[in-house]
Amino acid sequence: MRRAIVVVLDGCGAGEAPDAAVFNDHEHPSTLLHVWQHAGKINAPNLIGAGYFTAGLVEGLTPGLNSFEVQYGRLRELSMGKDSVTGHWEMMGIHTQEAFPTYPNGFPISLIKEFEEKIETQTLANKPSSGTTIIEELGELHMETGFPIVYTSADSVFQIACHESIVPIDKLYDWCRIARSLLVPPNAVARVIARPFEGEPGNFRRTERRKDFPLSPPKNFVDEIGDVLGIGVVPELFDGRGFRPVRRTQSNAEHAELLKEAMQSDAQFIFANFEDFDMLYGHRNNPDGFAKCLEEFDLVLGWLLGELRDDDLLILTADHGNDPTDASTDHSREYVPLCVIQQGSGVQALGDQDGMMVIGELVKGWL
Repeated sequence: MRRAIVVVLDGCGAGEAPDAAVFNDHEHPSTLLHVWQHAGKINAPNLIGAGYFTAGLVEGLTPGLNSFEVQYGRLRELSMGKDSVTGHWEMMGIHTQEAFPTYPNGFPISLIKEFEEKIETQTLANKPSSGTTIIEELGELHMETGFPIVYTSADSVFQIACHESIVPIDKLYDWCRIARSLLVPPNAVARVIARPFEGEPGNFRRTERRKDFPLSPPKNFVDEIGDVLGIGVVPELFDGRGFRPVRRTQSNAEHAELLKEAMQSDAQFIFANFEDFDMLYGHRNNPDGFAKCLEEFDLVLGWLLGELRDDDLLILTADHGNDPTDASTDHSREYVPLCVIQQGSGVQALGDQDGMMVIGELVKGWL
């Protein structure tokens, strides 16, 4: 039985997109290239062999993997966004032509008031911020009052941060579901995100019980298969529709463990997202950590290559950029790498192609 495995290295952009300025990216982002340049070199022989860094504009490398046919290139996102929702949706054939709403000045007061009435408590913040900054700023006040911290970012997100000792996790999830029910046009935010944290003032830490509540996607390739094994945030991005029930993994190490289990299952399509690059390092402007994370993932990739059967197709890609060397801590509008690997020999450069739906078409063609 043929099998396709798509692995998304979250935030690993492959160079400035032609329309980057439209998305307020004026510093010429190029995530993989700039991380490589900052590190001097990254010890990732499998990613190098797959053409991942060459696709990311790093020069002087020689793609190629023993016993495998390797094709590599870049994909230009067509959808109006630079986030995980639009990226993953486009991979599965959804072209989002109208951008999801964003809130650089916070959410409308009427919306916040309606949310407060539904959850029967006041809220804090209502402004854009990074997740670590907002809990440092307001975490202590939240613990004193019990009021949830509501904030957004440059992406189309409605995020609710609560200390787990103050607001039980199930209650936080219920509040997110209430927010999701309120966020309809013209405020159809792409994702509501539960952001639980723990610790004491001055030493807060976000926990691993984050949960995403996205808009339900239009019909897409996942619906056609109807039995996809998703890893990490992927099932949540598609509102769970078409995915097998599996445990929610929260870090690259946990994703790797579930990927090992998935490779021993009867799943025909495995769709995984490894988000530590983006979440831990891109959003925190930490290129050293980003480089180390790529080296750690390379070990996972080495194992995965050893597990590929004759009837397997492996695709490595990304969903957007998140250049940790620029001033912004937001996602960046970039091309994404495309590496297609199967048993065989030879290397082919694919060049640049329009549309991340190329990935879904490759999977459909293979299966």
